[in-house]
Amino acid sequence: MHRRTRPALLAVLTILALAACSNETPPTPTPTPESSEGHGAVAGAAEVAEPQLHLVAVDAEGKSAMLDLLNGTETPLDTVGAAETVTTEGRYVFAADESGISIIDSGVWTWDHVDHFHYYRAEPRTIGKLSGQGVATVSTGPLSTAGTTGVFFPDSGEAVLLDNKALSEGKISKSLRLKTTPHAGLIAPLPAGALVSEEATRLNLIDLEGKKLDSVDCENPSGTITTRVGLVVGCADGAVLATTEGENTELQHIPYPSGAAAPATSFEARKGRPTVAGIGDGKGIWLLDTRESSWQWLKTTTPVVAAAAVDDADQHVVAVGEDGTVQVYDAESGKQLAVTEPLLAKTLADPALSGSVRVTVDGQRAYVNAAAGGVVHEIDYADSARVARSLELPAQPVHLVEVGR
Repeated sequence: MHRRTRPALLAVLTILALAACSNETPPTPTPTPESSEGHGAVAGAAEVAEPQLHLVAVDAEGKSAMLDLLNGTETPLDTVGAAETVTTEGRYVFAADESGISIIDSGVWTWDHVDHFHYYRAEPRTIGKLSGQGVATVSTGPLSTAGTTGVFFPDSGEAVLLDNKALSEGKISKSLRLKTTPHAGLIAPLPAGALVSEEATRLNLIDLEGKKLDSVDCENPSGTITTRVGLVVGCADGAVLATTEGENTELQHIPYPSGAAAPATSFEARKGRPTVAGIGDGKGIWLLDTRESSWQWLKTTTPVVAAAAVDDADQHVVAVGEDGTVQVYDAESGKQLAVTEPLLAKTLADPALSGSVRVTVDGQRAYVNAAAGGVVHEIDYADSARVARSLELPAQPVHLVEVGR
């Protein structure tokens, strides 16, 4: 089923994106009464003048800590247990293991108000744990104090939407709970509902009460990300793009080009930008432009294990090669602009660490976790991939996320 986004909507979103006035560009929410109320403020939080960018590291035993990228302050956080995966939407840290997800509020976040931004800072705190069966897939939305976060437990087939407003108040509250067939699935939040997988073959569009509104074929759904245009879900033969205008959501299938490499199973990008990167197969990176509804295959000099699209004026793409190098590419020309020494070679050689290597990007820098050396390298991707800093955190960065975005 193929429903194309209205051209007028794309034009409006393009204008809004160009109007953004910050190097750090979180996603633009669809204007709704819920998402416009309060401008992201919560009790006890101070509004500040700039993004409060922090790194959060979680080690193999679940010890976690936070580093302020502005002033170097280290903050220990509560232990979350031995996590299999750690994700974030830019404020909350979701650490998933076989028994559920532990949630930490970093206390730093950004609110996108279309033509300007609000930045907040509060004390970090542990919110609690949501129990479940199997390592959950967590799918996040654009805002931390409005909308929902999707959590899918594969062993039970339980799909949950968490209320972000409640999370911002330190509480775990389920806006919706569905029971599906156990499978490797997902539930991804939308402004007026969610996309939830059905037996790994379809995505169902549901409203906030769980009523099925529409569906689209999607074999082996894996990987979600929210862009300025809408919600992306990866499929074996392409991606589904869900765009919302008011209370109406349209679903569009964006197929891979004929003869394409293996599909991307996860996506990474600077928060809120329209172009996202996904790892394919072999020497290359998938780039999905959600404004143009098109795929691009970016050839790399080595196979890569992680990649993120900066989607800035120079269209930088940052990747980690299998040889441990950090590589920077120009998406428009496909040219490799810079490559570092093998900064992550020891980490990638360790089976216990290699699967958690990640590159995260913001408007100025990229960060890669060289866990074997106990450091995070800060890369100036616009300056020949220069290593600006090698940062030590109180916890070994087996898992790494950036918050405050």
